[in-house]
Amino acid sequence: MKPIEPFSVSGKIVDVERDCTISVRVSVSSEGKIAAIDEIDDPDPGYIFPGFVDSHVHLESSMLNPVSFAFAAVRHGTLGVLADPHEIANVLGETGVRKMIELADQTPFVFGFGVPSCVPATENEKGGGELGAEEVKRMLKWKGITHLSEVMDVNGVLEKNEKILKKISYAKESGKPIDGHAPGMTGTTLRNYIASGISTDHESVSVEEAIEKIRGGMVIQIRNGSAARLSESLLPLVSRYTRMCMFCSDDKHPDDLLDSHINFLAARAYRNGVSLSSIVQAACINPVRHYGLPLGLLKVGDSADFQKVEDLRTFDPSCVWLHGREVYKDGQPFLPETASENVVENQFEATPIVARDLSVSAVQGMKGIHVIGVRDGILLTNNLSEKPTIVDGEIVGDTERDILKIVVMNRYRKEAKPAVAFVKGFGLKRGALASSVCHDAHNLIAVGTNDEAITAALNQIIWMKGGLTVADSNRKIITSLPLPFGGLMSNERPSVVARRYKDCDKLAKMFGSPLSAPFTTLSFMALPVIPDLKMTSRGLFDVRQNQVIGLRSE
Repeated sequence: MKPIEPFSVSGKIVDVERDCTISVRVSVSSEGKIAAIDEIDDPDPGYIFPGFVDSHVHLESSMLNPVSFAFAAVRHGTLGVLADPHEIANVLGETGVRKMIELADQTPFVFGFGVPSCVPATENEKGGGELGAEEVKRMLKWKGITHLSEVMDVNGVLEKNEKILKKISYAKESGKPIDGHAPGMTGTTLRNYIASGISTDHESVSVEEAIEKIRGGMVIQIRNGSAARLSESLLPLVSRYTRMCMFCSDDKHPDDLLDSHINFLAARAYRNGVSLSSIVQAACINPVRHYGLPLGLLKVGDSADFQKVEDLRTFDPSCVWLHGREVYKDGQPFLPETASENVVENQFEATPIVARDLSVSAVQGMKGIHVIGVRDGILLTNNLSEKPTIVDGEIVGDTERDILKIVVMNRYRKEAKPAVAFVKGFGLKRGALASSVCHDAHNLIAVGTNDEAITAALNQIIWMKGGLTVADSNRKIITSLPLPFGGLMSNERPSVVARRYKDCDKLAKMFGSPLSAPFTTLSFMALPVIPDLKMTSRGLFDVRQNQVIGLRSE
């Protein structure tokens, strides 16, 4: 690696303490450190900001491994992320997390990994990996681990389950922060959840809920991802509770990641009247300090980790530096684009099915069935009761009423029987979608207008051993995106992955789906920790009752 040539950059920086901007020249030494910050009268145009940090993200949802994720994110001024690898942990356990850390070492981009706290997410749906309390204790000592990832097993915490409380206790002993997951939680329940030691939440759905959490001591992570886009309503909190807010994406699909990242939230906050000092606090300073991330914050002696931004309408950087080296300039990242090897670690035992495996017999006198109600842009679902459409003694989908079959199939067992139910909101008029990105156990999930199309889509995923696919009503596979690393991530360049994902997304919408991100929404339909109704490999799951329920609703 070539030595760093000392250099300087001029522009305006944000003085957070005084809530103002200052015209300066930032000088960088040959050690990649900030040697001086001198006030000047005539700076170059633009602003100099610290690197942005995504305070909570699942890299796997980008379908890119850590190396490729960094290549895609740095163009938006992002220099660090707090990554929760519980997706790959649900597939491969400790081995998967270790592999993610090893891959992250192939790029200078700064990753802080959390130890997944809930693998499986609950006892109600298990994948291929499991992390018990002793595994968590061991992993908290690994290099590159910064925190205990989101504690999704809310019932376990509130009911004082020994397993989850041990994990929390080990994180406290290690001095590492603990991330939360508390959608809709308020009152005594919230106070008890916070009292366990949990310090953040990224699931607030209203300003009132978020304020109650902040007053209880939680840092609120304001999210803009591919499925959950709640940032607008929560942005006023950044001005009012500047030190208690951070920005995050949570789940970002590859085409969205190429388009924007944390800079999108920064720009939106600015357009909504949030001050630059509050934006810098939420997008840069708070996550670095909360998690102890090794990134500089534009102070003399810090690592030279910063960006130059000319247009505050977009916060798109013209140049980005990391450890004193230029890692992006005028549209070109200078980080590695792909990992040094093709990564194919996986667990996949599912075998092909036939259309008859998806039939649902009608019970005599059945007047109503439970149907999952999808809400675009929100991970919460509704528990609907709908009149079934019955043909020749079987309950079938009804495109006229937008009631479609949804199928989840265990991918870790051979000859697993598919679980079948119904969903409203996907809007498909033809064909089927299927995916092995299926939070959090990452079984196979599909939704479609007829059994033949669903069968074809699922069998394509089985043949690829993971990925996304779209099938037409005549069983023809239209397009696919293979994901050989855990059935979650690709080895291809980000632009290739984004293009193939975009093809899948475009076809889903051409087939009638009104959802902003059909595949992302589909991936959350099996997550039994977000109310109200979800679909697991054992059947419909009522999150509030914490149990599997039958199809019949009356």
